[in-house]
Amino acid sequence: MTQELAVEVLKDPSQGFTGIPPQRQAPRTPAQDEPRDLKLKLYSSDNELWIHAIVPDQASETGSWHQAPLEVSPEELLDRAARLRALWRDQIVHHQSTALGPGRRGGGYPPAETADLSELRAVTEPLVAKLAAEGHDLLYVLLDGTGYNLGRFREVLLDALSSDRPLRISIDSPWHLPWPMLAVDPADCADPWEAFWGYRHQVEQASPDYPWDQAPLGHRELATTSLNKDTALDHVGRAQDVHELLDQRSRLIVRTHSEDLLDALSCSVLHEDVMYFWCHGHYVHSGPSNQCLAIRLSDSENIDGPVVRRTRRRYDHRTPQARFKPFVLLNACHTAQAAPPGRLKHLGQELIALGAAGVLAPQIEIPQVFATEYAYAFLDHYLTGKYTAGEVSQLLVRQFAQDFHNPLALTYSLHAGMNSRLDLAS
Repeated sequence: MTQELAVEVLKDPSQGFTGIPPQRQAPRTPAQDEPRDLKLKLYSSDNELWIHAIVPDQASETGSWHQAPLEVSPEELLDRAARLRALWRDQIVHHQSTALGPGRRGGGYPPAETADLSELRAVTEPLVAKLAAEGHDLLYVLLDGTGYNLGRFREVLLDALSSDRPLRISIDSPWHLPWPMLAVDPADCADPWEAFWGYRHQVEQASPDYPWDQAPLGHRELATTSLNKDTALDHVGRAQDVHELLDQRSRLIVRTHSEDLLDALSCSVLHEDVMYFWCHGHYVHSGPSNQCLAIRLSDSENIDGPVVRRTRRRYDHRTPQARFKPFVLLNACHTAQAAPPGRLKHLGQELIALGAAGVLAPQIEIPQVFATEYAYAFLDHYLTGKYTAGEVSQLLVRQFAQDFHNPLALTYSLHAGMNSRLDLAS
């Protein structure tokens, strides 16, 4: 005779098979630890260039202070940075194919025609190794010298940069270098990709200014975004997919003319959480030795740093009823470059100075097809609110390297905003 047993359910982790029980997590390995902060500051004192750093170590949670006089001039640093950008442009963007075969034509420019360079791995891998060596050379020039203090500083900094422990690197410097494209010694890495700062770590060009007092927006169900575009680029690559992504995941504002953009910037409160620019960037010469970076939407008017500054001149950090705090994805050629000290600020610099949470932009001329792929991937991650801009930018460097063997994600650099995250409860 069967006997019915009394059963008492003491724990029901799946809630009656309606959910997934909590999963046991594997112990964290050192490589999975939270990244630690490394802060660098370059400055001039008594006609001498100095470098100052707070370097994380095992003995201190806040890190230890280090400083030394540099033996390189700002002019040489800027010239070396320009040379590195030019090498990336010539070696990758302007790389011309000579191979003939099915589906190929001689004389084409594959990196400008597709984001997936997997079929060209035999070509791109040696180029990546060469560019890693050039990125290391710029770092060598920055830290080269015979001074005792500089030697000790160099040893401490290179140990931190070469460690397996990930870092959040924030650099305060009036001289903006292409930091993600710098590299530790490739000879010490298993793969040349791993030498680049932007592959190993999160990196930003910091803003030394105090944050603005911004008018709160209150809780929102959806982010507000803007697409500021040149309609001539509507059918390039995944441009339409980016448009649809923003339309589905946010309250989207589309602007195609400079007048509409400047009208929005003239308002005291800009409600946008993300500003996306999809247009051309170019240099406008304003004198024999001076030029300013500008963008254009669908009309012919140049939008540069001075015109944006003039448009929001009435508002400053002491205007609590004003708000301008978007994260800006400035997807136009050269727009991560900054003017040297004493020159007219470029557009990205002015947007940061006016209160933007951060600007992400390319250091060089960027192929349009790749730019759309990068924008889609970045916005897809950032709009979830789960990741910071620094986390996404490093993730995309690795993703494009591993999936497409394409190094161009390293040319996108952050000006401030490394810790920026979409916050709908502001």
